[in-house]
Amino acid sequence: MKKRVLALDVGDRRTGVAVSDDLGITAQGVETIETRGLERDVARVKEIADSYQTNRILIGLPRHLDNREGIQAERSRTFGNRLTDMGFIIRYEDERLTTAMAHRALLEGDASRKKRKQVVDTIAAQLILQGFLDAGGWPEEQKNEEDKHMEGAMERDNIVELYDEDDNLVQFEHVMTVDYEGANYVLLAPIEDGEESDEVIILRIEEQDGEEVYASIEDEALINAVFSKYLEYVEAEEDEEN
Repeated sequence: MKKRVLALDVGDRRTGVAVSDDLGITAQGVETIETRGLERDVARVKEIADSYQTNRILIGLPRHLDNREGIQAERSRTFGNRLTDMGFIIRYEDERLTTAMAHRALLEGDASRKKRKQVVDTIAAQLILQGFLDAGGWPEEQKNEEDKHMEGAMERDNIVELYDEDDNLVQFEHVMTVDYEGANYVLLAPIEDGEESDEVIILRIEEQDGEEVYASIEDEALINAVFSKYLEYVEAEEDEEN
């Protein structure tokens, strides 16, 4: 019997959940979690994972067709990072067009609009997981050292590269993406000599010509407000750990 794999399709309003069968052959839909904040959502995922006695979680990673990652990919990685902090082993799976496929499957099944809204995320998670299983799934022979290597690769995935005013490429560690008053902001820590700095910069995520870009913020009060929101998340996590 193989250890099961839990799969997530993380969305703005809902997160679909699916799980593999005992043999690691087929994916089964589990439920749709209505978004109530990061901590409540990951707590529910932990409950589900514990019920299936697995620490393996596959998260769909939405990309643009040109392979760029956007705002939703950042949300998925933030979700995955929080689960990693809780001790889960996380892998990401390309989910381009998966939600569209789920909608199409429901339309072909003549499901009502209300029904589609309720289950489309779960079906998307099921499609993500089935594709992963069909491609070989989670190798049972994977050793602890390989797990560590995988976690290291995930950490490198959190690196953001931006050009400074002198057109030099600078690396940052992605700290968190924060939703504040209807807008999204990213917190980045500069990497100096291979190590993360104590300094954090805050940029607003905007859309220009159909592409997501980072924009600087001149309003000091807004910067402080977003940083305070970030501290609230950190304090909530610390309270939960204690």
